Amino acid sequence: MRLLLLTVLTMAWLAWSASSQPGDLPGKEVPDLGNVHIQRLGDPHVPYNSDPPTSGPHMPGIAPWGFYDKPIPKEYQVHNLEDGGVVIQYNCPRGCPDLLKKLEGVFLKYKKRAEKEKRYMHLIVAPYPDMNARITLTAWTRIDTLAGFDEVRIDRFIEAYVGIDHHKKEGAK
Repeated sequence: MRLLLLTVLTMAWLAWSASSQPGDLPGKEVPDLGNVHIQRLGDPHVPYNSDPPTSGPHMPGIAPWGFYDKPIPKEYQVHNLEDGGVVIQYNCPRGCPDLLKKLEGVFLKYKKRAEKEKRYMHLIVAPYPDMNARITLTAWTRIDTLAGFDEVRIDRFIEAYVGIDHHKKEGAK
């Protein structure tokens, strides 16, 4: 019995350690387009290399962290990502109250955690009607698309990327 328990625990540890290697980050990596500021929405800029965007030209300010019922302009989303945010976007052309309730649950979980830890919550949930996926998760240079709600996958993405500042430091190479 002890040998069986030891074997099971060893296998579980090996599986956990293999799944948490540095190269095994959630989502797909997207090349960094930099962090140039534009002055107004609609100003011309290089096209984003992912949709929704994961880096590139953006507004000087951010969209307030929160749960939205209207899309966030891409140029604001990108600055939120640069500031360590994760953006969860959904596409529900015919409405999806069950999905919204689940996403709100995720949002509230992280909001309560941030309040308890007395820090900013770096999370936005908003609709994004122009995407093929039902849900897309974005962070700076990272994207993951989901066909449906998967709380474990969403949590893993948030935990991996939330709060990481991506501002370029002066003098850094």
